[in-house]
Amino acid sequence: MNSFMVMITLTLTLSSILALLAFWLPIMKPDSEKLSPYECGFDPQGSARLPFSLRFFLVAILFLLFDLEIALLLPSPWATNISHPEFTLLWASLFVILLTLGLIYEWLQGGLDWAE
Repeated sequence: MNSFMVMITLTLTLSSILALLAFWLPIMKPDSEKLSPYECGFDPQGSARLPFSLRFFLVAILFLLFDLEIALLLPSPWATNISHPEFTLLWASLFVILLTLGLIYEWLQGGLDWAE
């Protein structure tokens, strides 16, 4: 048996044993403290199920979008070594312009204002 098959067999065996142990070992006896929304012992002063503001999610999505922009534009300096670097500059510029227009639109719509 070659080393690849040994590795696969060992991996499957070990993961199966660990999955079975994780399934059978825990003791499932929750008490009233574990079932309460706060385990610290304090009584809650309000509802524990208040929803997040939709503006929080909008700002989080905008942050992820602009973080992704950095990751997509990172290879641009190395792409200037290709035969036609003007195409790289054109696509990178269009991408930044599109994101900037989207940011301006959100700003004008009031999507970035925290207070209402």
